[in-house]
Amino acid sequence: MNVTVIVPTYNEIENITDLVTQILALPIDARIIVVDDNSPDGTGDAADALAAENARVSVIHRAGKLGLGTAYVAGFKKALADDADLICTMDADFSHHPKYIPAMVELAKVHHVTIGSRYVPGGGVENWEWYREFLSWGANHFARLMLGLHANDCTAGFRCYHRAVLENLDLDAIFSNGYSFLIEMAYKCQRMGCSFGETPIIFANRARGTSKISQQEIFKAMYTVARLTASRLRFWRRPVAHIAPVR
Repeated sequence: MNVTVIVPTYNEIENITDLVTQILALPIDARIIVVDDNSPDGTGDAADALAAENARVSVIHRAGKLGLGTAYVAGFKKALADDADLICTMDADFSHHPKYIPAMVELAKVHHVTIGSRYVPGGGVENWEWYREFLSWGANHFARLMLGLHANDCTAGFRCYHRAVLENLDLDAIFSNGYSFLIEMAYKCQRMGCSFGETPIIFANRARGTSKISQQEIFKAMYTVARLTASRLRFWRRPVAHIAPVR
């Protein structure tokens, strides 16, 4: 199957060349779409140079910092237009290490959505302060409880989707942006009847560059969970169109 990896970037000049090089070296012949939000540090130019050297790399340039969710949507649309069978998403800072991508792709043989998960046996985090670990664990379990999500790591951005999943979602109707987009995607995929598979990863704190997580993102995620919970309670009796099983 054709695999495309979407990498949103903003000021990742210290990471983008190494990351793309490692993805290209994987034994899965993946294509890469870098979605750059007009990074002031020259990340977009570095991505263009990589694309000029390798036809498997392409770049989407956006006018400014428009948010993680819309970056994913832009990448999804291009990947679908390029006939990708599997579409993976990951961070650009090596907190999601490329070495885990083949296991996610393998798991996609039997699941609609696969996740590089911190919260299954063998998974975890590395070099995190205790309070960040607690906030992440709490946010994840709060979302699972309120929305009835089956995935153990429902706030993870390290995912692989079958193209049919994205084709059956109205991507432009997803309200959330930022990291709360990930929660809404998990909720909508589950509502559609998608099966989820999780493979363990070690999520490492970035070694280079600056974290994009802010306190505002945490509040946005809480709002997203509250909004989706209200929707779940209001429409829980309505039938939901189910996606065909993975074959």
